[in-house]
Amino acid sequence: MNCPLICRYLGYLLWVEAGCMVPPLLIATYYKQGDAPSFLFSIILLTLAGGVMSLCPVRQKRMYGRDGFAIVAIGWLLISIFGALPFVISGAIPSPVDAFFEAVSGFTTTGASILQKVEGLPNGILFWRSFTHWMGGMGVLVLMLALNPNGRIGSNGAISILKAESPGPTPEKLVPRMDHAARILYAIYCVMTVVEILFLRIGRMPLFDSLIHTFGTAGTGGFSNKNLSVAAYHSPYLELVIAVFMLLFGVNFTLYYFLIHKNFRAVLHDEELRFYFGTVAVSTALIALNLCRSMPVPVPEALRQSFFQVSSVITTTGFSSTDFATWPFFSQAILVLLMFLGPCSGSTGGAIKSVRIVVLFKIARREVAKIIHPHSIYRVRLNGRAMEEETISSILSFFFLYIAVFTCALFLILPDGKDLVTSFTAVAATLGNIGPGLGLVGPLGNFSGFSPFSKLVFSFSMILGRLEILPVLVVLAPGCWVKSRG
Repeated sequence: MNCPLICRYLGYLLWVEAGCMVPPLLIATYYKQGDAPSFLFSIILLTLAGGVMSLCPVRQKRMYGRDGFAIVAIGWLLISIFGALPFVISGAIPSPVDAFFEAVSGFTTTGASILQKVEGLPNGILFWRSFTHWMGGMGVLVLMLALNPNGRIGSNGAISILKAESPGPTPEKLVPRMDHAARILYAIYCVMTVVEILFLRIGRMPLFDSLIHTFGTAGTGGFSNKNLSVAAYHSPYLELVIAVFMLLFGVNFTLYYFLIHKNFRAVLHDEELRFYFGTVAVSTALIALNLCRSMPVPVPEALRQSFFQVSSVITTTGFSSTDFATWPFFSQAILVLLMFLGPCSGSTGGAIKSVRIVVLFKIARREVAKIIHPHSIYRVRLNGRAMEEETISSILSFFFLYIAVFTCALFLILPDGKDLVTSFTAVAATLGNIGPGLGLVGPLGNFSGFSPFSKLVFSFSMILGRLEILPVLVVLAPGCWVKSRG
């Protein structure tokens, strides 16, 4: 492990976080609600800490894969700790554990909260709380690569970091230099963000509220400045805009790059995209039918509610337009399944990802075919290309690890004494970076009733879910810290 190099990159990361605190500082200064000093102190502390760490003398500049994984895992822990400072210093969230939970939830784009009321918080704090979604959506380390000055981060380092932080089994290489790829992705991300803000403004949502909800949508996070979330606006137009953009941000951003370069064939024949939109369509129809028959709800209203919540859950955003905890069991069961499924790889969403589900189905079909025709050779193909056995093995390993981490986290929080539905969906919502669950953590509930220990379990579950487990496990492995040779 190249510790001096890791330390230097972490210093660069803290500088990026310090720069990202400038907008909320300006917001806090404009509204004069007393939270500006908390951001100013945090920026100074981040700048000093980043400066000290970036001055580490580095003899060996070559970065190995484990170094990139360590930078990502430790980096996400650091930005969450420093990101919690404004909450604690301002007094908005006095408890360090609660503030850490809220910061982790923001950066990992989970949207789970310990706050029972958000409308009384200072606007600077609300802005920072949601801006962490936007930062974490595409990846904080990817943002560092996009801001990479003068190629300070080498090609090997950029590839290692991007592989560790990018969601999905196989991050696509758009252009030869990975820092250029990061800039392309962030350019698309920024344009989509601006477009959504404009659409929300057309619907007469206030500018500040438009920023908050766009950050939550873009990062598929779900923090709102309203206690009732999107339902507070009573606007079908705003619900439709947010629902559509949630789906769009749940698409693999590589496909947007293909669209820009008029590679329509690659987009239309993408199996994951078709599975993703097909799942949304079927789930929306089933829930709408169930609502019409069981509640009853008029067909247009049922379609609107079901489409919004399906978009919110499958993209792991977590916005709510209604209290779906009151829906029939069948509809709730569909939403719980979607919590595990997730959007496309290479998007800003969490959970297992649609591409892995597609591949798992193909693996199961191959195993059945091999039993029927044992002497035949079957290759798992995705988008017409044969998949490497190493990639298939990594998908199976990830699926096992996801279930294992879920089970461990569930048993760790069960001593809190919450009912099984609350506990089960709380773990699913945090590990999948979704936000709300069912029961006490439903759309109108929160995580404040859990013990400090359980909140820490949830916090680390959110980080594990966002980084897709392996980077954290690599750092925890004893062999990872053996000194690199050469």
